[in-house]
Amino acid sequence: MPLTFDFPLEELKTYQGCNPRPSDYDKFWDKSLEEMHTTEPFIEMIPAKFQASGAECFHLYFTGVGGARVHAKLLRPKKSTKPHPAVLMFHGYSIDSGDWSDKLSYVAQGYTVAALDCRGQGGLSIDRGGVTGNTLHGHIIRGLDEALCGSPEKLLYRQIFLDTAQLAKIVMEMPDVDAQRVGATGTSQGGALTVACAALEPHIK
Repeated sequence: MPLTFDFPLEELKTYQGCNPRPSDYDKFWDKSLEEMHTTEPFIEMIPAKFQASGAECFHLYFTGVGGARVHAKLLRPKKSTKPHPAVLMFHGYSIDSGDWSDKLSYVAQGYTVAALDCRGQGGLSIDRGGVTGNTLHGHIIRGLDEALCGSPEKLLYRQIFLDTAQLAKIVMEMPDVDAQRVGATGTSQGGALTVACAALEPHIK
């Protein structure tokens, strides 16, 4: 079955969408990244009950923008004599970081794996909320009313995008990780978060 699109493939490669880019777009994200970098993360790594041969498994907690406590599953090779690559994993909407076991193939190949639980969804991360307006039909719109009134900083996805970049920063600063060989992956919502993470942290491969 042939694939059909509204535009030829070559045009799609450069298509920028139909919504105008806000004049303060870069300023907004520069300020957001500054907030992220000045937020003390208070990192905790707690050994998980789940452990496997050749892998060390931890619950990683850090404080994100807005004071939320964010959780990720972190797995790393037990015996690594030099800095090794890492991969960040982002999950689909409304679920969580998944099982420990489905990350072991990466660890077996010498990767550290960090799988984020998005705040407000199915995992262990905390969403502090604190917004007015409708969240009934999904956290996708959490903070939209605030944004329309001039406070886009409270949009849930602005905060989750920054969580992905902060997780990348934490992993890249680990002494056993090669910061030049860190990638990201995800499907559905996780695919969008992969793109956002790579945009906010340009060292992502």
